Parts: sequence; structure tokens; C-alpha cells
Amino acid sequence: MAARNEAAIREQAEIRIIRRKQVEARTGLSRSTIYAKMRRNPKRPADYDPTFPRSVSVGAKAVGWIEGEINAWLTAQVEKSRKA
Repeated sequence: MAARNEAAIREQAEIRIIRRKQVEARTGLSRSTIYAKMRRNPKRPADYDPTFPRSVSVGAKAVGWIEGEINAWLTAQVEKSRKA
């Protein structure tokens, strides 16, 4: 019975893709900072954040981010800042 409930919950939980402008609005980060967090740069190593969610290709020239991953990252950032 519990396995059935878990399966139903998974089916109901939809994956929502949000675009860059929405990620900027939610995180307060600029476009360049979002991409800097996703890639290592030897000139600016502090910008890279391995915990920042990776983008997902949604078309030939379009990317998005999974909303749940962005929300989880934001929650982790709040928790990290409260511990400091």
C-alpha cells in the first residue's frame, strides 16, 4: 500500500522547467553570475559553485532549469547563511 502511495505521489509531482529570467528573479543573480556558478574559471575560481543546478536543454538554442532544483539550492543557501 505504501509503495502505491509513493508511486502516485511521483506521478503527481511534475517537473517544471523555468527559464533564465525566472532563475534570475528567484535567485537575485545576474545572467553572468548564473553561468559563472556553473563553470570553472581559473581566473575566478571563487565564482564556481558545484552545488548550483545545471541547466537542461529544452531546444536547439534554449535552456532551462528544473524548478525544484533551484528551490532546493535556495533553501540550502539560506540554511548555510543561518549557520554562519
